[in-house]
Amino acid sequence: MFDFPAPNRHIAMPASRAEHSQPEPAPPAGSPSPQLPDAQAFRRTLESCGVSLPEPQQERLLQYCHLLWEWNQRLNLTRHTTYEKFVSRDVVDSLAFARHLDQGEQVLDVGTGGGVPGVILAIVRPDLRLTLVDSTAKKVRAVQDICRRLGLQLPVRHQKAQRLLEQGEAFDTLVIRAVARLDVLLEWFNPYWGAFQRILVLKGPRWLEERKKARERRLILHLQLRRLETYPTPGTGAENVLLQLRPKQPK
Repeated sequence: MFDFPAPNRHIAMPASRAEHSQPEPAPPAGSPSPQLPDAQAFRRTLESCGVSLPEPQQERLLQYCHLLWEWNQRLNLTRHTTYEKFVSRDVVDSLAFARHLDQGEQVLDVGTGGGVPGVILAIVRPDLRLTLVDSTAKKVRAVQDICRRLGLQLPVRHQKAQRLLEQGEAFDTLVIRAVARLDVLLEWFNPYWGAFQRILVLKGPRWLEERKKARERRLILHLQLRRLETYPTPGTGAENVLLQLRPKQPK
């Protein structure tokens, strides 16, 4: 079971760090309406996927799910447009990250897309200091609006994560899901190890092929790669692997 303590506060980032813009206009008349929230069906889906969370967190996840789907009518933010897909992929994957983040860590969600895992981490781990970043302006505006409506004062930046690190921002951990191959990620971030301590990256069954490619390109030569967790996707059994990369300690 995935079990997290009930939150005693929301994440409250200083106002100067939050980056909000005006939300885009509502969809034109006649656009299809998203599915209406069904708290009981959502709760049953959580239970069927082995997810146990306090009721206030369940309610906020349900609200986030429907805000995401509402924006999905305008933008291509997600293919997970049923409770089963949202919980078995987005929620379960985000909880895998949550289990391996320390209390109060400064975390950068690289390529947040529609807000996964960053928004979900903010809901289930309000102790974390989160920053979300994406290079696509429309996605950033959508996530900013979602965070505003959820009452989450999260900084959501429109820029490449590498640029953010170049500007002197410092983080404990980068969390990365469904962004690029392992060798590509290391090519992007190897120059910036002074700005963060480790990378947590979620991969699927082909992660060994990606590791081999990264080794062939000598991108892991000075790094320690550790498999933190392996788990199946509920309903499909597809293997997911959470990897940790950090510089090797001198002997």
